[in-house]
Amino acid sequence: MENQNDLPNHPPKPRTVCCIGDIHGYITKLRNLWSNLETLIPPPDFQTALVIFLGDYCDRGPDTRHVIDFLIGLPSRHPNQTHVFLSGNHDLAFAAFVGVLPPPCDGSGFSETWREYAASEEREGWFKEEGVYEDMHLQGRRWAGTIRVRFNAVKGIEYKGSIYDAGTTFESYGVQHGSADLIRAVPDEHKKFLADLVWVHEEVRFCMLLLWEFTDAYPFQDDVCLETEEGIKHCKLIAVHAGLEKGKAVEEQLKFLKARDTRVPKVEALSGRKSVWDIPEELTEYPTIVVSGHHAKLHIEGLRLIIDEGGGFENNAVAAVVLPSMKIVRDTDILAK
Repeated sequence: MENQNDLPNHPPKPRTVCCIGDIHGYITKLRNLWSNLETLIPPPDFQTALVIFLGDYCDRGPDTRHVIDFLIGLPSRHPNQTHVFLSGNHDLAFAAFVGVLPPPCDGSGFSETWREYAASEEREGWFKEEGVYEDMHLQGRRWAGTIRVRFNAVKGIEYKGSIYDAGTTFESYGVQHGSADLIRAVPDEHKKFLADLVWVHEEVRFCMLLLWEFTDAYPFQDDVCLETEEGIKHCKLIAVHAGLEKGKAVEEQLKFLKARDTRVPKVEALSGRKSVWDIPEELTEYPTIVVSGHHAKLHIEGLRLIIDEGGGFENNAVAAVVLPSMKIVRDTDILAK
């Protein structure tokens, strides 16, 4: 049994955590960002980093297929890193269309998710190919549909096929937008990647030592740290694509998200806006970082981190935040090699 006198007299170095914002089919941006992270972060820290991808790998940009290939290859290229792949609302919809969402836990059909939003079907041009759509989750039908009003007045650009701008994803697999042929064209390993995406990730408290009796020497610590003017701050971390709803109990939300409950037509934590912008008040009792993408903004306010500078726009950078330093890294950064 290890002797307490053999313990080191200082805590271990904080782990490097990289949170990478929405990629939206831009493989060149992803490769450049990854190269910049590899250049900026010391090799021992980079090779053992926790890398959290915040979701929305598909749509808008031209290379969804190559983006997913890149992400699937990371564990073999960097076996000592830990990779977390969150689902974004776009990824959930893609998964719904190709049929790899987990079934509703109550045994109901996905067609039950259509009811609440049925009034939008004609305007959004939901997918309706006979023999394919009959028990498809609402978001799959919206994703592969053909939007009737082609101009997106909010963004000032044309929709790319559907309300989700999914046309480019179809094209990246060599399939015409809105065709069920995509279901056969997407490789099995890509379907597995979509099927395995998590809706939330927590870095929770852990004991620095395996032996309970030594916790007085090294008490429970958190796996995510921030550099502050007062020194290193230990925090919990919750990563979710859009954020947590401020008016709902956090444990209830986490339970729902971990279960990937597909009975609901719209997952607010993956697709909400104002409702998920702030940190729920109960999380202020213990320092908790809430990190997300989704909002087409780079916004850092206290422990609320929103990392989506790109927003799927061609001329915007894809960004990441590196902890504990809180350094922002972009694909457009020119770094000395």
